[in-house]
Amino acid sequence: MANVSVITVFVLSGFNETVNHRSVIFFLSLLCYCTILLVNVSLIVIIILDNSLHEPMYILLCVFCMNGLYGTTGFYPKFLWDLLSPVQVISYSGCLVQALVMYSFACSDLSILAVMAYDRYLAICRPLEYHSVMSKNRVTKLAFFSWFTPFCIVTTNIYLTSRVKLCSSHVDRLFCVNWSIVQLACFPEETAINGIFGNITIIIYVLHGLFIVWSYLYLIKTCISSLENRAKFMQTCVPHLTSLFTFSFTVLFDVMTLRLASKDFPEMLQNFMSIEFLIIPPIVNPFIYGFKLTKMRNKILRLVIFKSK
Repeated sequence: MANVSVITVFVLSGFNETVNHRSVIFFLSLLCYCTILLVNVSLIVIIILDNSLHEPMYILLCVFCMNGLYGTTGFYPKFLWDLLSPVQVISYSGCLVQALVMYSFACSDLSILAVMAYDRYLAICRPLEYHSVMSKNRVTKLAFFSWFTPFCIVTTNIYLTSRVKLCSSHVDRLFCVNWSIVQLACFPEETAINGIFGNITIIIYVLHGLFIVWSYLYLIKTCISSLENRAKFMQTCVPHLTSLFTFSFTVLFDVMTLRLASKDFPEMLQNFMSIEFLIIPPIVNPFIYGFKLTKMRNKILRLVIFKSK
């Protein structure tokens, strides 16, 4: 019979290859996290304080940046602490909470991008109905459910994982994710329901992705015939598409390293690929929206010029 025991602490064995480079990694990670905080908080504050930016697109952008802060805060403080610590451990409950934050952050990003795609579809294809459909009340509800629904779905996944008996306390990652915990199960047959619900979750968010792609393909088709719509598409939709491709690319790499990782694959490279979605999108997205959207760019430039005087 498998050696079943009560696991109270997990060891994060993904740090094994960082021993000789921890000072450099710590400095770069701290710089990265400070940059994420600076650029995202700046965009959030600008949107909240400026009444002219209280429009659906900017409200959704504000929620998008808030979600980026939520996800990165679930990773960086613990990661930075582990780099300075002689042992890299996390409590059982802490591991489940971190997994919940990581997954709900990623799923919420996709949900918010789907709402943004719907917003752009209405603005370009149904402009006369736009303000009646995308009222502030409805935008607030859509923004809330784009975060709350993924949170509930992921919470269910984590609850199912918490019921599984584990035979090992070594998580082969830099942080806790649901699949890594499930792989530690003593009895694989117990994880069947986890696999089923996990696949349902994947299908739900693949459908989100397909909806986003369809929306933008339809917008491209609509905008080709109109110079005005083409300009509007280039100005407001290109940032969304860039965010979608950045997010999809980084999450795809994370899934590949999680599901297909080989022992022959360098661990340092695996580690970097697994945290790309916590580095690239949270930094790149605010810059894309800040400099591509005219209103945001003008507000930022005015603020910079005012500060320099």
